[in-house]
Amino acid sequence: MKVKKFEAKTMPEVMLQVKKNLGENAVILNSKVVHRGGFLGMFKKKNIEVVAAIDPYADNPGKSQVEVNSKQSTSSPFSIQSENNAIMKEIQSLKKMMVNQQKLDSAITGPTQELCEYLLSQELDQKLVEELTLPVMEKEPGSLLEAKEELARTLTYQMKEYAYGGLDYEKQYIHLVGPTGVGKTTTIAKIAAEAVLNHGKQVAFITTDTYRIAAIDQLKTYARILNIPVEVAYSIEDYLNARDKFKEYDLVLVDTAGRNFRDSKYIHELKKIIDFKSNIATYLVLSLTSRQRDMQEIYDQFSSIPIEKLIFTKADETSSIGAAIQMMFHNSVGVAYLTDGQNVPDDIKSATPELFISRLVGELQHA
Repeated sequence: MKVKKFEAKTMPEVMLQVKKNLGENAVILNSKVVHRGGFLGMFKKKNIEVVAAIDPYADNPGKSQVEVNSKQSTSSPFSIQSENNAIMKEIQSLKKMMVNQQKLDSAITGPTQELCEYLLSQELDQKLVEELTLPVMEKEPGSLLEAKEELARTLTYQMKEYAYGGLDYEKQYIHLVGPTGVGKTTTIAKIAAEAVLNHGKQVAFITTDTYRIAAIDQLKTYARILNIPVEVAYSIEDYLNARDKFKEYDLVLVDTAGRNFRDSKYIHELKKIIDFKSNIATYLVLSLTSRQRDMQEIYDQFSSIPIEKLIFTKADETSSIGAAIQMMFHNSVGVAYLTDGQNVPDDIKSATPELFISRLVGELQHA
């Protein structure tokens, strides 16, 4: 039996190839949809791949016809009709798929193409870029401005499902976790200053970062400036005693050690020192100067701890906000704060979808 593989955009086209190469007596062994080409790895074209073979009885029509007649005599008309209906549905589905693909191919030009290239440069992965730009393509934007406006509407709708914003003071204990160097201690000082100065809350500090003397001194300096108490916890007993000491306070902010996030022992040690179960919210602090891949690795490492929201720092040190949006979508998690400087308490903003959308879409004007 001679077996060959054929591929074309539509089923009729591939069947013509089969008949031309193998003749009218060819039989179809298998067919499937395959993806080829695409723009920057996205929006790949869908082709039909068929594996066909020459009928082994093509040189003996009599025998082949006998077998056909025998099969027809034993098959009910209902089963034949059902098979025909299934084939027709498959053909119609393939036709619809090819029409949609043609529309898609024609849309990946001009403003849409510019938008895709920009989003990829902002560290959004190909899958998310494709998801976000499909609604844009359906509108067939005539300019980059129109593409940006449609993208903003799409993001506004899709980002609503995540939780945003700073403290609502429903939880008494707030833990900030994350790797070293992302600015946890400074961020805690900013949150504390906002609570004390703008909301009149009674605030206290607990630090479990006993590995860096400088971190303890830094937190104590902020505590003196804000006139709030601070306790250092070397063990779970110290931590629980500090919590008991501050049980009448409105807000207790807990600073944790950074260390190497790739070391799983750090997470285990963190769990030994901190109780993550009662009346607390835990925020993971990430720096926007980090690569998105590293951010994701950090998030995965901390996944055994209940992360309520993210905090992104150092927004003033990068022009890219895409990695933050990628983290939200990929992990289905919202954001509490965005910080953009070292000034306490000024350089911190309560996160909203509009804040991230404006930073992403606004940059297109200069792209």
